[in-house]
Amino acid sequence: MNSRSMSRRVLTAMIVILGLGVLATAAVAIARAGVQAGSGMAAMPAGHMHMTELRPLRAGDQKRADEIVAEAKVAMQPFTDYHKALDAGYKIFLPNLPQKQYHFTNAANALAARNRFDPLKPTSLLYKKTASGGYELVGVMYTDRVDASEEELDQRIPLSIAEWHQHVNFCKAPRGQAAAYFGPNAKFGLLGSITTKAGCDAAGGEFIPHVFGWMVHVYPYESDPKKIWSLKDDDEGHDNMDHSAMPGMKME
Repeated sequence: MNSRSMSRRVLTAMIVILGLGVLATAAVAIARAGVQAGSGMAAMPAGHMHMTELRPLRAGDQKRADEIVAEAKVAMQPFTDYHKALDAGYKIFLPNLPQKQYHFTNAANALAARNRFDPLKPTSLLYKKTASGGYELVGVMYTDRVDASEEELDQRIPLSIAEWHQHVNFCKAPRGQAAAYFGPNAKFGLLGSITTKAGCDAAGGEFIPHVFGWMVHVYPYESDPKKIWSLKDDDEGHDNMDHSAMPGMKME
């Protein structure tokens, strides 16, 4: 391996580690702030969410979206038992933090998604916790590079159907001010009032424009078609899914 390749790998690893740390802080902040079930990402303050706008529906868009939903079902089927997801290399993001929805993320799929969209290989499987301590599979998450154009996103999943999103404008708190990530008067993080580099610099923080890249959630077993591509992570826990259509469901 040459030095340039090694440097690239090291830089990539550093970016991943930074991203995980930032997202972990954001997730903890959201949990401690007591975001209500069903509000999901809709509770994110203005300035911390960047979304694509829905475009006019074109011929073929719905057909393409329906094909992706069908492929998402195929991708989910082997992992209705969450143990199989773990065996296949999916890792639970923040497993010890109480959440309405848990991302089981596959690093290899995430890396491949930077260059190619494969609906059969989602970056994350989305589960909700069951009363008995297991996990119930409810959906998938697809991703793309942070610098991907909207035209590329539209080629992957029509922007007339789905709204991709990014978490943006994260101000990392200075040492000793972690408490300011939390509560109704939060200053830092994805719930904070600071949304610009100038504001973050003035507060002594470290400004991070993007937390990871583009993301879109798909809930293919929703009985309400409008919620298949819902931007709300939780939607009352997606309890309105058609479980009878999910083969081999095992939640323990």
